[in-house]
Amino acid sequence: MKDSLIWGLIIAVFALGLFGLERVFPLRRAKRSLAGRLLVNLIFAAVAFVTVALTVRPAADATLGWAVQNGFGLAQLSIIPPVVQPLLAFLLMDLSFYWWHRANHRVALLWRFHNVHHIDPDLDVSTAFRFHFGELAFSSAFRVGQIALIGPSLWIYLLYETVFQAGTLFHHSNVRLPLRAERLLVRGIVTPRMHGVHHSQVPNETNSNYSTVFSFWDRLHRTLELNVPQNAIDIGVAGYAGKKDNRLDFAILMPFRSQRDYWRKANGTVPTRNGDRRQKMHLAP
Repeated sequence: MKDSLIWGLIIAVFALGLFGLERVFPLRRAKRSLAGRLLVNLIFAAVAFVTVALTVRPAADATLGWAVQNGFGLAQLSIIPPVVQPLLAFLLMDLSFYWWHRANHRVALLWRFHNVHHIDPDLDVSTAFRFHFGELAFSSAFRVGQIALIGPSLWIYLLYETVFQAGTLFHHSNVRLPLRAERLLVRGIVTPRMHGVHHSQVPNETNSNYSTVFSFWDRLHRTLELNVPQNAIDIGVAGYAGKKDNRLDFAILMPFRSQRDYWRKANGTVPTRNGDRRQKMHLAP
């Protein structure tokens, strides 16, 4: 319990640090008032915390204990050298999250809930906490399969969870890093500019950049999109871009209602961007 509180405190301090940097070095200009968005996102965060505590965490802990006790999982196969097993487990955890994120965009039922994360009209560190409790409940089933198939050790699991949470906060943040630094970082990890493209209203940009920690999964799967100027990105989902769409009551009930055309604006147009710039290694400002 004490260790969990310390871990939570570290993550909270990191999030607050990013929140402060966003105010001083913003990457994108905000479209909506911060106070209103923060209230919605923090309430989602509180509900998410309870949901994770009741579903995701118990499922993950029970499966991890079973896998470790029984030596089950790809990372624990006897043909794999012991020195390689931790690295393999870490990479497979991240790769499986790439597939899970992509499934949340491709499977209609999952997208209903994941869309609540995407309709946030601005993108900052608070968006990293904005996940519908339904999506988190679905993810508990994914976690059982993920951990059982991979079989990470306890310390690798805890290490990945820490890196995963820090990476999620970092790449959702609206911190403007020096362009040269981000060009170097994005070769290995997901950065704010890279993930900003993923939250674009342009459909093919939303359906790109699924990675969580390591950016090379998008390169391998040919879903990488980097060369989009941040000031040209309209954050959100075109079909849910109205001011009332970001109200707390609407966002909570949205997955259970009849769905709109996600990609079409109120005026009937679909956001587009000329040219296909996938796989280019330089980021636009």
